[in-house]
Amino acid sequence: MGSSRYCLGLDYGTNTARALIVDARDGAEIAGAVAPYPSAEEGIFTDTSDPLLARQNPLDYEVTLLSATRKALEHLDESVGPGARETIIGIGIGATASTPIAVDEELRPLARQENFKDDPAAMAWLWKDHTAHGEADEITRLASDQLPHYLERCGGTYSSEWSLAKLLRFLRTAPETAAAAADWVELGDYLCGTLTGCGSPAELPRNVCAAGHKGFYHDQEGPPPAEFLEALDPLLSNWFAARPATTPQAAGSRGGTLCGAWAKKLGLPEGIPVSIAAIDAHVGAVGAGVRVGRLAKVMGTSGCDMAVHPADSNPPPSIAGLCGIVRHSILPGAWGLEAGQSALGDIFGWFVREFTAAAGVGHEDLTRQAEALEPGQSGLLALDWNNGNRSILADPRLTGLLLGQTLQTRPFEVYRALLEATAFGARTIIEQIRASGVAVDEIVVCGGIAEKNPLLLQIYADVLGMPLGLSASEQTCALGAAIFAAVAAGPDSGGYGTVEEAQQAMTGTREGPYEPRASGRESYDELYSLYSRLHDAFGGVNREADLGDVMKNLSTLRERAGQASS
Repeated sequence: MGSSRYCLGLDYGTNTARALIVDARDGAEIAGAVAPYPSAEEGIFTDTSDPLLARQNPLDYEVTLLSATRKALEHLDESVGPGARETIIGIGIGATASTPIAVDEELRPLARQENFKDDPAAMAWLWKDHTAHGEADEITRLASDQLPHYLERCGGTYSSEWSLAKLLRFLRTAPETAAAAADWVELGDYLCGTLTGCGSPAELPRNVCAAGHKGFYHDQEGPPPAEFLEALDPLLSNWFAARPATTPQAAGSRGGTLCGAWAKKLGLPEGIPVSIAAIDAHVGAVGAGVRVGRLAKVMGTSGCDMAVHPADSNPPPSIAGLCGIVRHSILPGAWGLEAGQSALGDIFGWFVREFTAAAGVGHEDLTRQAEALEPGQSGLLALDWNNGNRSILADPRLTGLLLGQTLQTRPFEVYRALLEATAFGARTIIEQIRASGVAVDEIVVCGGIAEKNPLLLQIYADVLGMPLGLSASEQTCALGAAIFAAVAAGPDSGGYGTVEEAQQAMTGTREGPYEPRASGRESYDELYSLYSRLHDAFGGVNREADLGDVMKNLSTLRERAGQASS
């Protein structure tokens, strides 16, 4: 490539939207901006009477699209010159999922209407909304009998975080709102349709990433058949019968071009290619350079593990607890695998916010103190299920657990136990993936939490017994969206012909990976063994488990670690 060509990557996360402008030649980050969702607390509506509810104001997405993109473009003008925005060749989109929105016939969120503006059902149902757990259980039970091959592609259990369960909940609990809805669309698809000027849901390009991982879409057979939907609930079969079927498109495909109205709002040329949307974590894996044998771990408010299986092979066998085995969802042609933890950074944030912030003790203080501890020295062991368990148990009603407290337990010891618990959860997932025959030869981490806490990454390396590479980009999800933008633009416009070519040029890892330390390996293996027993007992895997020795084993580990550190 010769002169610079730029790509705009949009990353719609849980609490903020980010716009990042990169050089398509090498992925260099030229300009960027972050905009928090302005409504509610950190952009999320909750309900004290229902801890499973998590909604967002869909109008926030348009507000932040404008503010983040405009600020990023202003920074581009300042750093390169006002003509630089004329050389933006593509726009890519990553967004949380499943975060569906009820829209009208013109693809406008129902929350825009006066009579629905305060209706929780008309809001976006954020990915971590678990109110549809009953519906998810119904889908799992019926599918295990009628559509086992569909269920195999999503780890054997359909989740309350996913769109079909949420749609059924929406139809059952909000009939008046549902009657006004023309369709139920994923956030990423809504953003793609908005930017490309889609005038109705029927025109909307849908992405296979969300459809396959969250929407119960089968790559060979399509959506669930009408007979299944009818048996589940006639409300569902009637809903789908009244709407045209669509074929979701592969990651990296072109979804359309920037329409005149939004080009004017943003201050960009009309006609810029816009890529099909994808889930933020999957886009982050692309930005981290995911490939066969390299697992990408996206560490943010939650944790997501992404792997790919060769394009020329059959899909991996059903892997219990995975959030989907979907072709074309991460790298076109390849099988994309997703697993994850429903809370990661959210757990650490909860602990600081509720227990130490009032005393002026924050993450940095706790991390510094926790770093001085040896593995096992806290005497504590936790289960990282404060927001349920996504993988490998797929049960949102499970809750967190802290074992081993004494009258001498200090906050930084609890903090370290929570860090370690998420690492044990990650090891559980990776061992499950490997057991299926999918290669995990290396791990690269990315995301906000990975950037903020080196101690956490060292603990992960020690617990996993593997080096951890850290993505060269601090904005990996937005970079992945920009990579898709470069592919949507194509080589004739200064982009790339394939996602792999774009990754080769635009991604990298930093020097000096986090290496596992031999000194703590034995203690962490013992702690992980105890964690696995708690996992299986409280997760319902082993209902006859005897946990009578766990507390004393933790005490023994604490005493041994204390002697080693003295």
